Amino acid sequence: MIRRIPAWLFPRLTGAVAWALAGLVLSLILGISLMAWPHLSWAAWVGPEGRASNPLDPRSVHLAPLLVGTAARTFLMSLAVIPMGILTAVYLAEYAPSGSRAAGLLRWLVQVLAGVPSVIFGLFGLGFFVGVVGGGLDRWTGDLASPVWGRPALLWASLTMALMTLPVVVVATEEALRSVSQDLRVAAIALGATRLQVLLRILLPNALPGMATGVILAIGRASGEVVPLLFTGAAVATQGSLALNERFMDLAYQVFVLSTQSPDPQASRPLLLASVWALVFLSLLLNAGAAILRSRATPAAPDRL
Repeated sequence: MIRRIPAWLFPRLTGAVAWALAGLVLSLILGISLMAWPHLSWAAWVGPEGRASNPLDPRSVHLAPLLVGTAARTFLMSLAVIPMGILTAVYLAEYAPSGSRAAGLLRWLVQVLAGVPSVIFGLFGLGFFVGVVGGGLDRWTGDLASPVWGRPALLWASLTMALMTLPVVVVATEEALRSVSQDLRVAAIALGATRLQVLLRILLPNALPGMATGVILAIGRASGEVVPLLFTGAAVATQGSLALNERFMDLAYQVFVLSTQSPDPQASRPLLLASVWALVFLSLLLNAGAAILRSRATPAAPDRL
């Protein structure tokens, strides 16, 4: 039956589906931009002079601290998830015994972690990072009357996001390491390289594009997540501080608040559109930067040993 299908049909069908998907994405970005553009004035970024920023008041729009807060928690998340993800993937791909039940259990746990709903991560972050770790730090310092670390804050929100996106980095990095040609490994060992030298000078540089893909996916998911932030540190308004033990303002959280808690949805619509556009723009900017880094990654030359 397959032989009866014309040879030209399947390539055109797959191309049509791919371009249709690209058209949907471009239409989404263009539609949001057109609706939000009339509301992206200078005041939308810095706020009207002499008026405090209030995300529920369309007359006092202030997107700058929201962008800064979102970028800060994404940056802190990256600092935590990239080393943890790469080290875990290196162990699974290079050091775990072949056929090991322990390694198989670890891979299974990573897969389970990837399927856990984001609300569970939020509750875990509240209970473990805020309650156990933060509360333990306060008990250790003897400051129980006024908690310093045992409360929702930027640090705990970032660590919760890192835990949520960890499976993406682990899986992508492990697959990238395994995709490196076996000939490079054999040639490096034949030249007298140690296992660590092979890893650092051959495998990781050649796997860098795949690793960057995992980081791109992790950043893309984390930049728009809001549910874990409800429990771990996002706030409607702050004093503008980015201290690790303080709450922070976030674009995704603001979109959630405007969509569900605004007393006047019609009046808040311009602010909501501007916030959505800023969130999409930030996500595109982060992904574009990571894509540029990935495209410039070059494989390691054998003579680097």
